[in-house]
Amino acid sequence: MEYIGLGKTGMKVSAVGFGGIPIIRLQTDKAVKVLRHAYDQGITFYDTANMYIDSEAKIGQALYHVRDKIIIATKTLQRNAAGFRQHLEGSLKILKTDYIDLYQFHQVASDEEWGKILKDGGAWAEADKARQEGKIRFLGFSSHNLPMAIKLAKTGLFSSVQFPFNLIEQEAKDELHKYCREKGIGTIVMKPFAGGVIDNASIAFKYLRQFPQIIPIPGFDSVKSVDEIISIYEHQNDVTSHDLDLMEKYRQELGKVFCRRCEYCQPCPNGVIITPAMGYPIVANRMSPKVTVEFMKAPMESTRLCDKCGLCIAKCPYDLPIPDLLKKNYDLFEAHRSQAG
Repeated sequence: MEYIGLGKTGMKVSAVGFGGIPIIRLQTDKAVKVLRHAYDQGITFYDTANMYIDSEAKIGQALYHVRDKIIIATKTLQRNAAGFRQHLEGSLKILKTDYIDLYQFHQVASDEEWGKILKDGGAWAEADKARQEGKIRFLGFSSHNLPMAIKLAKTGLFSSVQFPFNLIEQEAKDELHKYCREKGIGTIVMKPFAGGVIDNASIAFKYLRQFPQIIPIPGFDSVKSVDEIISIYEHQNDVTSHDLDLMEKYRQELGKVFCRRCEYCQPCPNGVIITPAMGYPIVANRMSPKVTVEFMKAPMESTRLCDKCGLCIAKCPYDLPIPDLLKKNYDLFEAHRSQAG
């Protein structure tokens, strides 16, 4: 495994990190096994968040005995001082540690949210206090809004930025990544598979490894998935013309309007199973109509419960017209059902 500096923090981290969302699907013993295997294979950077259900607890249980050899990054959605402190203290306890290496303001997407963090009684002053206490080493932020991410990076207040980046969503490589590289701000990459729509790990990481200053954090839910990514880093990154053609094929097929499976839109108050239903066309491209209809029946039938209340749109960091896309996908599902007989 290669190790690189996280910006100007002085912290060395594995060139690929561990995204902490998928382990919430695992029983604790299996999650611990996956986490410890990742560590044994050289992964030293672990990213999680307060809102990822029991992800912090599983990381704490799995890795407390090697705490001084790993870098833990977690996050809070709290914008006020009291809430920030409550989340921080909770994370410290659950992660079985006395300090967080990188504590991030989670999904800062607007000037309004940033204003709440900065104002009197806001989270920033409490974060700075916790840093002086030694409970936080460095502060960062995550966002899905590119102009906001650029603005926050340019405040000079943060040691790292976490933003989506992959062979489809490339916009961050220009101004944001360039600025971070020049100023020594650590660049953490979420959504290396574009939320799961890129199904070729080799191609996904051949693209990402062209940018050696970034730290991708794929999510892992099995020993096999860890080994697949680790094996990619065991070889030199040779990008062929065939690879470039395949990358372009993904871009043409997926375009810009697609679900990244971040699940911020859920739960739906009417019971629509949004995330799987949003991915229906991708599943349909890989299976016969008959198999697709049977496999996707439950989420697609649930879309009929949508009353276009707009709550999912308000929560989507990508401003996707979710009800319209669900209707379009349901129409495709119905067409496939007719074909299947």
